[in-house]
Amino acid sequence: MLNVGRLRVLIEVAEQGSFSAAADALSYTQSAVSQQIATLEAETGMTMLERHARGVRLTSAGEVLVEHAKGVLARLEAAEAELSEIAGLRAGRLRMASFPTAGATLMPLAIATFRATHPGVELTLSEGEPEEIVPRLGAGELDLALLFEFEGPSRTLPASERLQRVDLLEDPMYLALPRTHPLAAKKTLCLADLRDEAWVQASGASPCAQHVVRCCHAAGFEPNVAFESDDYQTVQGLVAAGVGVALIPELALSVVREDIAIRSLSPGPPVRRVIAATPAGARSSPAAPAMLAVLRGVAARYAQTKHELPAQP
Repeated sequence: MLNVGRLRVLIEVAEQGSFSAAADALSYTQSAVSQQIATLEAETGMTMLERHARGVRLTSAGEVLVEHAKGVLARLEAAEAELSEIAGLRAGRLRMASFPTAGATLMPLAIATFRATHPGVELTLSEGEPEEIVPRLGAGELDLALLFEFEGPSRTLPASERLQRVDLLEDPMYLALPRTHPLAAKKTLCLADLRDEAWVQASGASPCAQHVVRCCHAAGFEPNVAFESDDYQTVQGLVAAGVGVALIPELALSVVREDIAIRSLSPGPPVRRVIAATPAGARSSPAAPAMLAVLRGVAARYAQTKHELPAQP
């Protein structure tokens, strides 16, 4: 493969018309320039320059190579400029994904904050559950993802040298029940109070549903799951209709129906941990650290102000 440095020397000699003038322009010695040209001619097996009384001129082979070399060097310079733009967060892209409730609460503010500082970076956001997002992150299809996990036997984000994680905040789960339900009169409840209730929860394979079942088992009963939905507004509607009770994460309670009651669980609610994850090392996008810093700030403000649930009688 032709050496880029030697191509630069050939172009300079052709433009300057002599080895000595090219050496001055490149801050090389004349012997170094001569050696570079000799090596290039040996690599190609062709004479690139011919000498005459006033210096050197290109052979027909030299003219062809110089024409191509100028195009190659122009492309390389353009590539270097684009890489510099990306490194300086003036260009490039950041491919993100989030689970729905964080996508509706944390991500919009993070994206708006990031764009205000780095408008040249292209941002994309897709949505999915953690079990769908993690394989895509590991495969390099994404640069950053918001995930959640519960403490317990199955963690959403396995320990891996290929992924780095940043814990952002804790998202407690609250009990939702019809406002007319007899237990709604109590400010706090424990899971054991709900052993005879029908339950509405996320689809059975989801981490949220699995954790709710584990919590019910720990409280000494098997939950009677009447309906499943991964849309928490649908869950609220089913609760309001009186067909069951549900545990809903705080991030999913930015809008609460007036005909349901939200109550805390005693002695403490189930909590899911919200995580930002990125590929490790060289696989990470240059824009990812900047977005992580923004997400930390957004999560800190959320944790300080805490989402205010509508007043519950």
